[in-house]
Amino acid sequence: MINSNLKFPELDTDRLKLTILTLDDTEAVFKHFSDENVTRFMDISPCKDRDEAEEIIRFHIEDTGCRWGIVSKSDAELIGTCGFHCWIQGEQPRSEIGFDLARGYWGKGIMQEALKPVIDFGFKQMRLDKIEATVEQDNDRSITLLQKLNFERETELRDQLIYFFLLRERWELR
Repeated sequence: MINSNLKFPELDTDRLKLTILTLDDTEAVFKHFSDENVTRFMDISPCKDRDEAEEIIRFHIEDTGCRWGIVSKSDAELIGTCGFHCWIQGEQPRSEIGFDLARGYWGKGIMQEALKPVIDFGFKQMRLDKIEATVEQDNDRSITLLQKLNFERETELRDQLIYFFLLRERWELR
């Protein structure tokens, strides 16, 4: 059962505005995802043209979750994206979280700041019981980020990926 009545709102933090990606964002998404540093640990290659950027946006529009563009309030530039995909509703609602950030913003706490309201939204409005994440073994920054956000690491690798999960109860107790 898909909750089609749920609206994915704009989210704000001190430094960031998170807005749902639309096709109007194609140029910014192209610029962002054409950087091989951004896509290095993702299951996509750097964008070669605007059609590929549009395809990324369409994927997220048509998926059961959502994808926010992360916009820096200081310069109104798209600096990353984050959101939920593969939203499974029903008895044990869960979704996978994904995120990416422009290299010039790494190491500044930006993604942690962006993901806190996204995770809150997932547990409170989407009513998720569990949020999952997969990370390549060499992606130390994402591993550290997920640990800071209280995600637990599964013990076994699957498809050479590290699996993480965050339960609603653990998030609420932080």
